[in-house]
Amino acid sequence: MLQLPESPRITALTPLEVSYEICRRITAEYSKTFYLGTLLMPEAKRRAIWAIYVWCRRTDELVDGPRAALTTEETLDHWERNLETIFAGQPLDDVDVALVDTLNRYPIDIQPFRDMIAGQRMDLYRSRYETFEELELYCYRVAGTVGLMTTPVMGVNTQQGTAPWDQHKPQYNPEPQAVALGIANQLTNILRDVGEDARRGRIYLPLEDLAKFNYSEKDLFNFVVDDRWRALMKFEIQRARKFFAEAESGISQLSTDARFPVWSALMLYRGILNSIERNQYDVFNKRAFVPGWQKMTYLPIAKLKAEVL
Repeated sequence: MLQLPESPRITALTPLEVSYEICRRITAEYSKTFYLGTLLMPEAKRRAIWAIYVWCRRTDELVDGPRAALTTEETLDHWERNLETIFAGQPLDDVDVALVDTLNRYPIDIQPFRDMIAGQRMDLYRSRYETFEELELYCYRVAGTVGLMTTPVMGVNTQQGTAPWDQHKPQYNPEPQAVALGIANQLTNILRDVGEDARRGRIYLPLEDLAKFNYSEKDLFNFVVDDRWRALMKFEIQRARKFFAEAESGISQLSTDARFPVWSALMLYRGILNSIERNQYDVFNKRAFVPGWQKMTYLPIAKLKAEVL
C-alpha cells in the first residue's frame, strides 16, 4: 500500500537518488507492463517517468485504494494544494523529491495533474456513465492526462522539417495522439476489469451501449456471458482499437529514443484486448493479460516499427 501524505514534513527528506529508487520500485511493483516499457528509455527519461507514475498512482489510490472510504472532497482539495506546493519546488514527501527534480528538468505543465484530480472527483460521486462522451471525459482525466504529463519528457523530433521550405511550418504537436493513447489504455482497463468493477457496484461501460445490445445492468451483475455480451464487447474493443490507431500516428514525431518504448508499451497494452478475445470475452471469471513469453515477442516488432514508421 502506498503511503499518502498527511501534512508537510518537518524532518529531512530522502536524498534524490533514493527518491528515484523508491519511484522505480513502486512502478515495478504496481505496473509490470508499463515498467518494462520504461526500461527501454534513456536513464534520465525513465527516471522522470517513474516519478510521474508514482504521483499518478498515489492520486488514483485516494479513491481506489485501501483507504478510499476515507476520501472526501476535502481530501482531494488538500491533495491539490500539495500539488501546487510541489510545483513551487517544495517536496512534501520522499517520492516528491524525485518529482520536483523532474519538474525542474522538463517543461511539464500543472494543468494535466489538476485534471487528473478532477477525474478522481468524478469517481467520488459517479458509478455510472450514460454516454460515451461522459466516459471519454473521465478517461481523459484519469489517463489521457498522463500523455500530456509525459510528452515533455519523451520529447519531439526536432530533425524533421528542417528543409528551407519547412522553416515556417509550426512544430508538430503530438499531444492529441498522446491523449488518445491514454484513453485507449483506460478503455482497455475498463474492459479488462468489468467484473472487478461490478463487484464494487461500478459500471464504466456506457449505459447507452448496454441498451444498444439489449444487455441490462442485472445481466452484468450476474456475470452473464452470451451473444449479447459478446457483441457488446466486440463493439467496445473496436472503439479502443481506434484510439490505439490514432495514437500510432504520433509516435514517429517523438524523439528517436522515445519511439521504441512507446511502441512497446502500446503493443503490450493493446495485447490485453487480444487476450479478452481469446478468453471468449469472459472478463468476469478470467483475467486478461499478456504472458511474459508473448511480451518478448512484441519487442522486436516494436523495435522495427520505431525504426521504419
